[in-house]
Amino acid sequence: MAAEGGGAKPGTQSRMENFRKVRTSEEESPLPFPDLPPDVVEMKVKEGSKIRNLMNFAMAQMELKGSRQIVFSGCGRAVTKTITCVEIMKRKLGGLHQVTKVRYKTLLEVWENQDPLPGSPAQNLTVHKNVPSICILLSRDPLDPNQTGYQPPEPRHGPGTQLGEVLRYERPRLTLLTQFAFAGGLGGGFALRQTCRAGFISRARAALFSLWL
Repeated sequence: MAAEGGGAKPGTQSRMENFRKVRTSEEESPLPFPDLPPDVVEMKVKEGSKIRNLMNFAMAQMELKGSRQIVFSGCGRAVTKTITCVEIMKRKLGGLHQVTKVRYKTLLEVWENQDPLPGSPAQNLTVHKNVPSICILLSRDPLDPNQTGYQPPEPRHGPGTQLGEVLRYERPRLTLLTQFAFAGGLGGGFALRQTCRAGFISRARAALFSLWL
């Protein structure tokens, strides 16, 4: 994480508690999937996004508008919610091929000094944060099974599916998710463990959501 300020030195002139975050933006980067159609739908999941709203739009794209592929992406604290949305869609539609890519993304945070020195200009602090990010491609059409992060279609859980049946099926899938996370490109460490844990939480949450949504 790096920081640069417009004349502000929080360690000497101001205390960090006097700064308030006023803006956050993501570094733009292309999706890590080759040969995507130009009109592919990307669901950018945010920390404050509502799962029901996301799924209503995404399901409409796949069922009503006939989209063949859709991408879910999220970073930082939105990773768990991103995986949850993917798992719900897979259970609702069934037969979807999946490719998961895990990487880092840079967030730019702008902090404003709320207590500047008398007579001095406004002081801002820009912070660059590297956070874990996940991109998941779901496709009705077959994908290359040899590429890293590929998962074949899984059975569709209908409305009458019992929770016990879902969880019995999820146990080996969670093991595979763990193996993939540690074989991915993040190189270990805290961020990777957090991403892996998010996968466990999301699959369990999606198993519950799919029974009632």
